[in-house]
Amino acid sequence: STLERDAQPGREPRPLSVSVLPDSLPIQTRIANERYLRTHKEVELLLSGFFRETFLKRPDNILEFAADYFTDPGLPNKIHMQLIEDKKSA
Repeated sequence: STLERDAQPGREPRPLSVSVLPDSLPIQTRIANERYLRTHKEVELLLSGFFRETFLKRPDNILEFAADYFTDPGLPNKIHMQLIEDKKSA
């Protein structure tokens, strides 16, 4: 492989360059990502909730705010309840 050819003792192998990847990979990746997001509504709910809270509260320390938001023990239940509500309204 390209990684093995470029590897030298004591050095990390170089990552694959875009030129050695198939042209269709970015499109295939986008399609796979789109399918994943369509089947995992919770990702959209997590991100939209985070953005909503961020814009409402406008925290000075966004990293700390993000850490607190995503480690909130109640977050999984909030997302679960939103998924149930979305299914009822569909």
